[in-house]
Amino acid sequence: MDYKQTVVAALAKALDGQLTADEIAAKLERPKTSDKGDMAFPTFTLAKVLHRAPQQIAQDLADKLETTDFEKVEVVGPYLNFFFDKGSYSEATLQTVLTDGASYGQNEDGQGGNVPIDMSSPNIAKPMSMGHLRSTVIGNSIAEILTKNGYHPIKDNHLGDWGTQFGKLITAYKLWGNEADVKADPINKLVEYYVRFHKEDVEKPELDDIAREWFKKLEDGDEEAHRLWKWFREASLQEFNDVYDELGVKFDTYNGEAFYNDKLEEVVQILKDKHLLVESQGAQVVDLSKYDLNPALILKSDGASLYITRDIATALYRDRTYAPAKNLYVVGSEQTYYFKQLKAVLKEMGVKSADNLQHVPFGLITVDGKKLSTRSGRIILLAKVLEESVKLAAEEINEKNPDLANKQAVAQQVGVGAIVFGDLKNERTNNIDFVLADQLKFEGETGPYVQYAHARAESMLRKAANVDVQPAGNQITDPEAWDTIKTLADFPAIVKMACKELEPSVVAKYAIRLAKTFNKYYAHSKILTEDAELSARLALVKAVSTVLKEALRLLGVQAPDEM
Repeated sequence: MDYKQTVVAALAKALDGQLTADEIAAKLERPKTSDKGDMAFPTFTLAKVLHRAPQQIAQDLADKLETTDFEKVEVVGPYLNFFFDKGSYSEATLQTVLTDGASYGQNEDGQGGNVPIDMSSPNIAKPMSMGHLRSTVIGNSIAEILTKNGYHPIKDNHLGDWGTQFGKLITAYKLWGNEADVKADPINKLVEYYVRFHKEDVEKPELDDIAREWFKKLEDGDEEAHRLWKWFREASLQEFNDVYDELGVKFDTYNGEAFYNDKLEEVVQILKDKHLLVESQGAQVVDLSKYDLNPALILKSDGASLYITRDIATALYRDRTYAPAKNLYVVGSEQTYYFKQLKAVLKEMGVKSADNLQHVPFGLITVDGKKLSTRSGRIILLAKVLEESVKLAAEEINEKNPDLANKQAVAQQVGVGAIVFGDLKNERTNNIDFVLADQLKFEGETGPYVQYAHARAESMLRKAANVDVQPAGNQITDPEAWDTIKTLADFPAIVKMACKELEPSVVAKYAIRLAKTFNKYYAHSKILTEDAELSARLALVKAVSTVLKEALRLLGVQAPDEM
């Protein structure tokens, strides 16, 4: 039974057409605690219309309401508080969860629409630092949430494998590098050269001119430039994939910026044909004044392309290949203005999916309050953080459960999961100051806390393996279970909200809430007591385990059965 619609229908009848069903639904509130009811209707806004005090309106409505579908309805000041029938509500909720299993909350709102997601996108020849974590795990979770809502996401790791930084890197390698050193330790050596370039070009600005020449050679197909670029790219990809494997993140395509290099000519031609390109100080720009935006620089004065040139080619390719229902870019908040420019240029070009382009911004990740930067040499390697997190998780598990059979595998799931969950529990536009120890706590709002609640549920189910738990007929009257049952019933709405807002933290916060209500229930109730409601209580435990595991999966976090 959908109790919200039942409340709406009862109120609509009592109000006799004074508010529409949608207006009533929009006013309904959820009391903070169950002793105040399960749903509340405030009457303040009706006072002006009905010319009566809100308290009197609430009482008059209560007198007219049909209450047979509810346990009770109470008037508390200007509020009508509805208490749901615990037996029928718990039975309907548990039957739905246990029947649907992992599919619980699935909907087909997206109707199979393609959604390319530009995500992760590290730069070749630079290590994956903690700064790359956010785009990777946010994009991955959004893809899972979109799938749950009936869309077809296409995870595109749009590698930064082109651009002026390669001119700088080739210049640095030619000046200070050697092949043997790079082969022995590819990424670290290339970063060392890159950092040195940026230190030395302060005193020697002519290095920038040399770097620009090398990038122009690369664009023009110079053999040596292309050989070095290909070598740097392959060495980087191997290291990236090691990190992705550990995070459990897979991609549908790795079409980096270089893939679009031969598609830039068409972009420029379209812009010329539509009379959108104008010259400015020798460069070619698109005037975006009608959008209250600065001109978009498309070609430099030497004819070299820029990020936006390649991003236009990318958007055009995705438009033709996928006909996107949405076209998402999971990129830091500092690029918000840039994406406004990109979208405006695409609209001027008449690209069909331009209106569906959406920047999904996120805040910075800092360490000790300081921004990470490869250029300045301030890097905290993601692979090292994951390694340290798994090590600390192993120590914690060894202390709590030394006899656990598969300790290392569980430590891997907990250690990596702690990092992912620790990021995604934050609203994505917020900045995060990373503290590893805080992410790994088994108490509080952490990944291990949620994983442990799931493992606890699985442990109880193993202990009661002889009890036959059926999906139907599970009525629970225990008031201690009530918050857990209501939270389980919320999951489908959570799935929809997370999709609408493209916000994984909606799912993470829900998972924390479900774990808390379940742990409270566990602390106050003797779940395994053999009485008439034992099977129903175990049905609740199984439902909690199922939904916690699915919520964690939507975040890209595994759920161990034992910890």
